[in-house]
Amino acid sequence: MLLKVTAWLLLLPGLLAGCATPTKMAYSDEFKTVVKPSDAVFLMTATTKNTYHPSFQPRLLLVNVEKAGAKEKADRFNFTMDKQARLKEADSHEEGNSYLLRLQLPPGHYVIRGLTCLSGHFPIIGTFFAPLHEELTVTQPGVFYLGHVDAIVRERTGGEFKAGPSIPLIDQAAAGASGGTFDVLVSDRWGVDEATFRSTFAPLGNARVEKAILQPFNRALAQDWWEKH
Repeated sequence: MLLKVTAWLLLLPGLLAGCATPTKMAYSDEFKTVVKPSDAVFLMTATTKNTYHPSFQPRLLLVNVEKAGAKEKADRFNFTMDKQARLKEADSHEEGNSYLLRLQLPPGHYVIRGLTCLSGHFPIIGTFFAPLHEELTVTQPGVFYLGHVDAIVRERTGGEFKAGPSIPLIDQAAAGASGGTFDVLVSDRWGVDEATFRSTFAPLGNARVEKAILQPFNRALAQDWWEKH
């Protein structure tokens, strides 16, 4: 068991980097990130939950963003969690785990590909991927609110996309990643989220925040992408 945990710890840096550039989120006290005047910052909240195998609640590890038509590592960004991002990690199937996300991007066209999560219940560690496939176009600096994302694992039926990879077989099955799928819901919760963001991130101050709510989750698109990858 110790060897298994050690192996996962050794693999973690590779998962964080993978084929993408590890990227810190905006307004981070932990990493002292500074927002460039020409960049846009996109705010969003996310809650991950597993109702299929409730002992394995997904904890958000990365927000996967890439440039449109990405071809190399430099075109892909893995936004990593910091202390302020972890709003509440209750690991409860009633509440799930909730996050405050701040994506800083220069002008360009992007896709928020999805949310990479881990769930560990010794000695099992499961890997999850909640697809979003949301397009973003940055044309000007500013702060924008994308909405709230609920990503909930339920039992998979038929050929639905899986909530995570199939391998390692035992871990992924036990966590509910290979036997589950994600239901994803986008909503506008700025009435609740605004106070949380402003009280948590002092640099926001009284800055104007424009709404740019994500499109409703396109399950057919997520299914097609999964089948091709």
